[in-house]
Amino acid sequence: QVQLVESGGELVQAGGSLRLSCAASGHSFSSYAMAWFRQAPGKEREFVAGINWTGSTTPYADSVKGRFTISRDNAKNTVYLQMNSLKPEDTAVYYCSARGGGVSRDYGRYDYWGQGTQVTVSS
Repeated sequence: QVQLVESGGELVQAGGSLRLSCAASGHSFSSYAMAWFRQAPGKEREFVAGINWTGSTTPYADSVKGRFTISRDNAKNTVYLQMNSLKPEDTAVYYCSARGGGVSRDYGRYDYWGQGTQVTVSS
């Protein structure tokens, strides 16, 4: 079992930055692939970024590539999402997720989820 708790979401102006954190508890965090997804009102949950257990593979959604950076600190059981140059269309609830095996863009392949943290970007 893995428990995930996100933090760092808040209201920010367009062009600003935020760093989201996801603290994990449970066994074998370092062996899990981690990912961030987001869901805006009335829209489906979408993949934002993922990272494998070593940090060597980090896929991104095209909409955030070059602006967002995912990273992990296995010693702290934490994964981060640095978000720069934020846009109003980045407004959503951001979810952290974990799965055994490789990183995937498919939310159906993830076994564990956090409760989410709200990010609101004002224009």
